[in-house]
Amino acid sequence: MRKKIAVVLLGLILILSLAPAAMAASQSFSGVVEEIDKHLQDAYTTYKQSDVAGAKNLVDEAYFGPYESGQMEKAVRLNISAKRNAEVESAFKQLKKDMVKGVPASQIKQQIEQLVSGLQADAKTLDGDLSGSSTGFGAFLASFLIIVREGFEAILVIGAIIAYLVKSGYKEKVKVIYQSTAVALVASLLTAWVLTKVFSVSGASREVLEGATMLLAVVVLFSVSYWLVSKSEAQRWQNYIKDKVQGSLNKGSTFALWSAAFLAVYREGAETVLFYQAMMSGTTDLSMVLAGLGVGILALGLIFAIIRYASVKLPMKPFFLGTSFLLYYLAFVFAGQGVGELQNAGVIGSTSVNIPTVAWLGIYPTWETLAPQLLLLAIAVAGFVYQSKYRKAGLT
Repeated sequence: MRKKIAVVLLGLILILSLAPAAMAASQSFSGVVEEIDKHLQDAYTTYKQSDVAGAKNLVDEAYFGPYESGQMEKAVRLNISAKRNAEVESAFKQLKKDMVKGVPASQIKQQIEQLVSGLQADAKTLDGDLSGSSTGFGAFLASFLIIVREGFEAILVIGAIIAYLVKSGYKEKVKVIYQSTAVALVASLLTAWVLTKVFSVSGASREVLEGATMLLAVVVLFSVSYWLVSKSEAQRWQNYIKDKVQGSLNKGSTFALWSAAFLAVYREGAETVLFYQAMMSGTTDLSMVLAGLGVGILALGLIFAIIRYASVKLPMKPFFLGTSFLLYYLAFVFAGQGVGELQNAGVIGSTSVNIPTVAWLGIYPTWETLAPQLLLLAIAVAGFVYQSKYRKAGLT
């Protein structure tokens, strides 16, 4: 087991260390905001000339260009808060919506000023907090936080699935999860390479890819979550095991677990590689970035070991229900985030609703992001009622 974990971690280190490390020094985030402001001022001028489509395109260029590709989006999310990043994304979307509505140019100008003013405050915070991130401990800390933050959700899913297999007597099937993890790492690297080297894919296309991956993960995670709940009763589980003669999971269940592990890693992997590419290209102390990466991976390994071995010792029903709740929670969050990514790309519209943003739950103030989450809640309630009646009837 330890050798397999070491191989997976080493593979991740080698993959990320392939990122380019010798390019021009990165600019400050204040410089990024200046670029954003220039695009938005051009958008305002274009809007005054009654070219709504052109103005919207310039707003998109400001968001997908300097804000996203300039790594400010990830820096805000990581070093300020996910909620603040959601507010910025919402401001960009609202600006485009108001342009389509034909609001007065003076109102558009005011919105741009407010957006840029907020981004300037964010840049000041980031430039202050990360002023040492190009050298020394700052680079180490930033690198460490990135890999831990991006890898934590994947570790939760993989650890829970492996613990489930071992606890269920299917230890030989654990290799399936390691295989899916390895495939996901390679797919992440290839995706990042394709995005940066072959197609020069626009920011909008990257948002579509990430959003689609999240929504696919929702389906897989929710289906596995419900399946675990349905088998949480000891008698049901024993009956299920008896049905699987020779101690082998059926192909459908194995594929579902393989897919859950793959999507958990792939969702974070490509984005992480791209982030490290940008970070390494702008640092003057590559050794500290790699040190932070290495320590962060070791921390993830420790987290994985705790989840993996502690959960195996849990009683069956609490373990199954706990794992199910974890997967359902992630599916719920991904549902909101996935639709949000598609909204940012302009694939799905945005209808505002007066509720607060709760980033850790993936709740954002639009009906489009809430709709799949409400559907998940409805399905979960219906499933709970069905399972309750199923148990009362004494069925297995």
